[in-house]
Amino acid sequence: MSGTGQRRRVAYVSFSTGTYDSRTERMARSVLDAGYDVVAYARWEPGLPVREDRDGYRLIRVPVETQMAIPGLAGRARRRVWAKVAAAEKTTAETGETPGAAAKPRASDPRATGALAARPPATGLTGRVRRAVEGTWLFRPLRAVRDLARIPRRWLLFPASLRAFAVALDDVAEPADLWHGMSIQGLPAVVRRKSKSRGRARAVYDSRDIYMHARELARVGGVRRRLFEGAERRWAHEVDSVLTVNDEYARILEGQLHVPRPPVVMNCPARWTPPEPRPDLIRERLGLPPSTAVVLYQGGLFSERGIEETMDAILSVPDAVLVLLGYGRLRDTLAEVVTREPYRGRVFLVDAVPPSELLTWTASADVMVMAIQPSSLNHQHTTPNKLFEAMAAGVPVVASDLPGMATIVRATGCGVVCDPTSAGEIAKAIRGILELPAEERAALRARCLAAAHDTYNWESQVGTLLDLYGRLLGPAPKAS
Repeated sequence: MSGTGQRRRVAYVSFSTGTYDSRTERMARSVLDAGYDVVAYARWEPGLPVREDRDGYRLIRVPVETQMAIPGLAGRARRRVWAKVAAAEKTTAETGETPGAAAKPRASDPRATGALAARPPATGLTGRVRRAVEGTWLFRPLRAVRDLARIPRRWLLFPASLRAFAVALDDVAEPADLWHGMSIQGLPAVVRRKSKSRGRARAVYDSRDIYMHARELARVGGVRRRLFEGAERRWAHEVDSVLTVNDEYARILEGQLHVPRPPVVMNCPARWTPPEPRPDLIRERLGLPPSTAVVLYQGGLFSERGIEETMDAILSVPDAVLVLLGYGRLRDTLAEVVTREPYRGRVFLVDAVPPSELLTWTASADVMVMAIQPSSLNHQHTTPNKLFEAMAAGVPVVASDLPGMATIVRATGCGVVCDPTSAGEIAKAIRGILELPAEERAALRARCLAAAHDTYNWESQVGTLLDLYGRLLGPAPKAS
């Protein structure tokens, strides 16, 4: 495109629905400011528009069906999904309602355990037997067998869904100078776009996790693991650069993918200063008195994030409540669990808020907890968004004593680290912050803000991104 006299175009490709992807949003805004044209592609779901104006760039959502990955079935699958889009748009135009979005059930995480384990309703003899067995040691092997039966289907669908998304993009993709794949789900798509450009486009793989050691893939072994690792490595060699979110991930990816050390762009929000007096949106929403301390978990409601451990921990913290703010597989399960004893009145669920409002809600908390479990290499070295969001809002953190987070927490003095597998240790860490004298808590908040303003902010990170684009495409438009 640069040869036509138009601004060079950067295309972001994400398998998400494009609703809560703050990293893509931050990058798109910064790249627009640098003088590039921007378009973003995401996955369509009923109730969402196919095209959306994001105040300076366009977001195009792509309908996908797994059969698009299968030669001979792709054409029929394409016609089927676009017929769904046409029907949804027609219904919206006629009734003003968004079909499918409200009615679509959220799937529970099949690996949830304890208080968060899904409990499907059962009646009669079956229900009595289930209720007698659940919660005893007899039920653990039954749950394990059930979960193992579910995993192979996900293993089979994972590579097919990635290829299907890459094929689906053919229907809507416009020419671009650089294709930026957001996570492994976008990697095959940007490789395909680069190939179809016949050498005219560049491609970047934004590896925000160590995907072969994250969630379900961390449990895959043998031939399946070697196949998946080989596919990611092959795709990574076909792009022009790999990008990641922290130095330890860069070290691991260098060895795992056999690529040069990836540049690092951390997932930090822009510099922000909380208003004075500090906002109190959470207590106002829940009708809590000023004397009640708010302990906040925000982000994805998924297993292995320490949600269950923190729910148990809050029971040992007097005059405090735990607020879960977010969305994800566990959302429906949590909505039911928090109405039961012993969590009723001590744990509250609040729906996710727009990204533009998130820091104001975060600043309404007294402590932010991120007790991510040490269940995978990916988790051990993660530096989650919520850590930087807490610092940006001046909220002290209780974080897992794992290499990724603990290094930052200790270096900045922005909170306390603890054993995330122990509800007792999490509770002790929370109490340690809440019981500080007022002057010390104010100093702790000041250290959080200082770390965010000095180091952990988007303004300090975006230069690395623009330098990478400059190496791949030439000088930035505003610099030329």
